[in-house]
Amino acid sequence: MASGADPGREVVLETSRLLLRPWRVAEAAVQRELWTERDPRVPPHRRIDAEGRPTVADLEEAIRTQKPSSIGLLAIERKAEGDVIGYCGLIDSGRGPEAEPELAFELLRRVWRQGYATEASLAVLDWARASGYRRLWATVWDWNTPSRRVLAKIGFTETERREADPVHGTTLFTTIEL
Repeated sequence: MASGADPGREVVLETSRLLLRPWRVAEAAVQRELWTERDPRVPPHRRIDAEGRPTVADLEEAIRTQKPSSIGLLAIERKAEGDVIGYCGLIDSGRGPEAEPELAFELLRRVWRQGYATEASLAVLDWARASGYRRLWATVWDWNTPSRRVLAKIGFTETERREADPVHGTTLFTTIEL
């Protein structure tokens, strides 16, 4: 873990338009909406299943039982509107060398192409740098052109590593030195 990252302390980040903060139970419906909007090429374990899971109640319970942490997916709240539009943060992917965390973000479709993913990701990168992380990873599907564009814009470069899946596409591994 980076020197500055405290596993028991929640992170709250602020930009000119956004507040990145821990999820609230009442926002489980936003998480459910993200699940329903996912591209059909996303693997089944990341989409709503045949039984309709995860339900809003499942997601409420997950938020309720989440322990405070300095690493995780933060809700992205638009300050002017006061609404939550997605998430951005660091996850312990176990994919990078030396347990380097992975940047992840996902936004509701209705707010795409407004710069929110870039703005939120830059805030997370600044926090990660200040916390002592030296490098971050991000994975992205080869077909996910908008997310690939965001990653390139904030300084991630694609590596030679790829994981091909004949059904869902190829996962590209990107990295950034902080």
